[in-house]
Amino acid sequence: MGWYEIRLELARTAQFVEGSRTHGYQIRAPLMQDWHLDEAAWRKDKKAAIVHRFWEGEEDTYGHLIHTRHRTWAFSYAPGEDDDTPIFMLETHLFKVGEYITINEHEGDSLPFRVAEVRPLIGYP
Repeated sequence: MGWYEIRLELARTAQFVEGSRTHGYQIRAPLMQDWHLDEAAWRKDKKAAIVHRFWEGEEDTYGHLIHTRHRTWAFSYAPGEDDDTPIFMLETHLFKVGEYITINEHEGDSLPFRVAEVRPLIGYP
């Protein structure tokens, strides 16, 4: 299908009972027609699959969407595995507005995120 800009926003938690638009991730990734990640397209241009973590009160972080040697997807912000943020079964998730994804933050918290926006990147890559 092509490459997309995907915005994930923090869903309802005990701390944020209404969720939060100022806590989340902006991801650039290829999607198939069924709204799942397109691993074949990702393999052709891995460096284009970027992630931007935005978290109110913290400095923004930029990295890449990677497929680890453990056969899991993760956000990686620096070489090595120490900073990787694994996303359990990401390949099974639909990237459609309103869907939910759980992300295991560095601090060990598993947090729910809602797909808030999915925009095609016209002519990319």
